[in-house]
Amino acid sequence: MNSNPRLTTAATWMSPALEDSGPALLVCLLLLLLYHGIAVKLVTDWYELPDFSHGFLIPFFAAFLLWDKRHQLQRTVVAPSWAGVWLVALGLFTLILGIFGADLFLQRISFVLLTAGLLWTLLGRAMLYQLVFVLFVLLLAIPLPTILFNQITFPLQILASKLASALLPLAEVPVLREGNVIQLPTMQLEVAEACSGIRSLMSLFTVAVIYGYLLERSNWRRVVMALSSIPIAVAANGARIFGTGLCVQYWDPEKAMGFFHEFSGWLMFLVSLGCLYLVHLTMRLLVPEGRSSV
Repeated sequence: MNSNPRLTTAATWMSPALEDSGPALLVCLLLLLLYHGIAVKLVTDWYELPDFSHGFLIPFFAAFLLWDKRHQLQRTVVAPSWAGVWLVALGLFTLILGIFGADLFLQRISFVLLTAGLLWTLLGRAMLYQLVFVLFVLLLAIPLPTILFNQITFPLQILASKLASALLPLAEVPVLREGNVIQLPTMQLEVAEACSGIRSLMSLFTVAVIYGYLLERSNWRRVVMALSSIPIAVAANGARIFGTGLCVQYWDPEKAMGFFHEFSGWLMFLVSLGCLYLVHLTMRLLVPEGRSSV
């Protein structure tokens, strides 16, 4: 790869490339051989781990992004560069480290690193820049490593129990909180890991990223939409536990921990989507699209 001043755009580069697509097919075949087992396990985890079931949305959204940016990609200058080789090497090293260390997170993250390195090396930095958001979206499909997952879920459990404990006395329900356990007059309510809100947080953040891309045109609005999903998800989970406490105290503890507990999860997710829409409307009212500078 040299620095030829006669750089071409992707549109002109793709024409002969379609006639001689051998190298591209070879790269795709090698990626398939390297990652087919990892991909199968990833899809299995999407199905078996409810916290990351939103992963099924990611391949379709990534494909849509490529289609939506097709004209920009065709106009992008193709300038192969050896500068991306270090990123290819980092991706391969991360893959080897993940395989020998039996770490699925490293194996999966290596695919994004390796893909970024190949884009940089074969198509140039400008093309990589155009596809950075697509690579970021792919990261959303990867379940968090257990260590990081536990570091996030426990504080969320404590925060949710604090919110519920602060709200329940307002409804004349006496509570005594010890960590993530809320003692009610009728029974003990434990905010378990499954009730930490991590599931709704990850799913809502992913939906907010998709929502922001589809309905907002400025990057700062998209970032606000994505970040606003975090406090919305935390507040919604606290409200869910508050509602469960009310049902336990004033209705039927058995039904509160059964049907209502499951139904309220879906209900609060819909409420969270409504809150995202309110954030969207508020930004439109306070800062009209025409005044946006980004």
